[in-house]
Amino acid sequence: MDIRKLQRAVVDALEDVKAQNITVLNTTHLTSLFDRVVIASGTSNRQTRALASSVVEKVKALGGDVVATEGEETGEWVLVDLGDIVVHIMQPAIREYYNLEEVWGGKPVRMKLSPPPTR
Repeated sequence: MDIRKLQRAVVDALEDVKAQNITVLNTTHLTSLFDRVVIASGTSNRQTRALASSVVEKVKALGGDVVATEGEETGEWVLVDLGDIVVHIMQPAIREYYNLEEVWGGKPVRMKLSPPPTR
């Protein structure tokens, strides 16, 4: 699957379940293992698990492969490995502590996020 299409599917799946602070980082200059790191926050264990499930379902529906998921038991930090993209879904305190944006950062991918719903 094209990296842009996969990236869009991941971000859409995260937005569907109201993920917060979605960040997409280009890691092609740092590693050949994967091309993107997506980091998002969930407000509870239940939401982080739901976000991961949404990503898995959307990618599979588009014919993509899910290599592995980890962390669903506790839900504080759930990782979804999609091969070309690694998705980290974390609670805010965990995200702040590990600061993955600094580890993988430097090259954020510019993406248009969905506009907030109007009422």
